[in-house]
Amino acid sequence: MELRQLQYFFEVAKHKSISRAADVLHISQPALSKMIKNLEVELGMTLLLRTNKASELTDAGMVVFEYAKKINQQMDDMMIILHDLTELKRGEIHFGLPPIIGSLFFPNVLAAFHKAYPNIKINITEYGGAKVVRSVVEGEMDLGVTVLPIDESLFDIYPLVKENMQLVVHRDHSLAHRKAVDLSELKNEEFIFYHEDFALHDMIWQHFLDVGYEPKILFKSSQWDLMSEMVAADLGITILPKSICDRVKNDAIQIIDLTPKIPWNLAVIKKKGKYLSYAGRTFIHFIR
Repeated sequence: MELRQLQYFFEVAKHKSISRAADVLHISQPALSKMIKNLEVELGMTLLLRTNKASELTDAGMVVFEYAKKINQQMDDMMIILHDLTELKRGEIHFGLPPIIGSLFFPNVLAAFHKAYPNIKINITEYGGAKVVRSVVEGEMDLGVTVLPIDESLFDIYPLVKENMQLVVHRDHSLAHRKAVDLSELKNEEFIFYHEDFALHDMIWQHFLDVGYEPKILFKSSQWDLMSEMVAADLGITILPKSICDRVKNDAIQIIDLTPKIPWNLAVIKKKGKYLSYAGRTFIHFIR
């Protein structure tokens, strides 16, 4: 068995298509099919169930795919370590960033980092917090930003921001004159809420359950400016981090403190045990 066979099989399994994998690998489909067939003959097992539209993995194929993924990751780590040995201040970072957090804190940070380290390339992918966590676990992203708490046994955690969530209501709302509102008082309200992909969705939902009810959801969004504008249009109420509330400039809304407090703690996360390049270590130090 050759390493190249496993690498090629990994691409086919990942894309579930020999044709798409062949495009990625820049080889012909017949050559790729032959290489996969030779691997199956060598192992004495069928790895792919081929159809006109896709290539599905057999049970044996799933086992080989998981090991091929680990080997690919180890090869990537080896190349990163060797590259670091040159002590060149250059490299590449794959960074997962929730849209709400990205627009709030990172434009100036990224601009300053690029100015300080112009040879380090940052590939940013915008995901909700929950998907950022998954992408870091699966190795798709080197680093990510998410809302705490998360499973600390899986990640190295580098805290960034600690603050609380606040209630946002229309200025004519019956609660608008209040300085603080208890979460239990919002049982009959209609909420503009976060999509399920966002860590804030599950975190805030659990706080509602803790006080004895499920919130009534009118709309879901991933954009804080849209959420605040819908409140300004008197379509419902929402809960946003204090940093975002401080940015909202609209006379039609009122910001109110919540009890019990709902913390909004942000951190950069890295998968435990995964090698982090010089570029990645530099980036964490810089943004903190």
